[in-house]
Amino acid sequence: MRSLLLNFAQALGVVLIADFVAGAVHWLEDAYGSPDTPVIGPLVIRPNIVHHHHPRFFTRLTWWQSSRDLLLLCVALVLVAWWFDFLTWHIGLFAFVSANANQVHKWSHQTRKENGRIVSFFQDIGVLLTPKQHALHHSDPKNTFYCPVTNLVNPLLECIRFWHGAEWLIARATGMRHRPDTSNRGHGPAPAWLAEYSPARPVIGPVVKNAPCATCPRRLDPSRGATCRGTCSGAVRLANRTASTNETSPVFLPQ
Repeated sequence: MRSLLLNFAQALGVVLIADFVAGAVHWLEDAYGSPDTPVIGPLVIRPNIVHHHHPRFFTRLTWWQSSRDLLLLCVALVLVAWWFDFLTWHIGLFAFVSANANQVHKWSHQTRKENGRIVSFFQDIGVLLTPKQHALHHSDPKNTFYCPVTNLVNPLLECIRFWHGAEWLIARATGMRHRPDTSNRGHGPAPAWLAEYSPARPVIGPVVKNAPCATCPRRLDPSRGATCRGTCSGAVRLANRTASTNETSPVFLPQ
């Protein structure tokens, strides 16, 4: 029993360390560099800027598209550990959690229906990062709650103002300061290249009584604000897009 508890404590510690490391990488991506920085600019900084402006954009990506860079780094870590003969289950668990950090992050931007029962259950009990906690990172000025895996590490780091202290030290030592975030209100304009990532906007028009929904044969119900009953796939996609862009619900013109 004692051995079991010890292994559980070690596993929990490994997961929390992986969450912290992923958060530190996330913080560096958000705070420093620019889209024009060689190599990491287009590969790392630009996607992060897109994510702050359009948080749900990367939910369109597959696991491979969003996690391949992390997988490559984690495979390299495991190979190095194996080569120098210090590969343990702790390193394997760290690599597994780290390689999937972006996927867990992605789940915090998806609906319960998109995530399914198992992922939603682990979010409900606080094992995985919840949308509610991650929303704090996407609230202006978007410079807190960086850790993307669990609900446990972020509150501890915020209590001691860890990221603020780290940025203060870097500013004192190098003069580098947190990169301005144009996704914050009043900090625009946004880069022109962001237009290619903007979600497609529906045609806005007057309410048309009994006009067909744009994506299904159901009819609009004027008593519910000119939207369908909310059960069709088109309504779910519209609700998700509306939530991700902070727009009021548009009305689709009949086609």
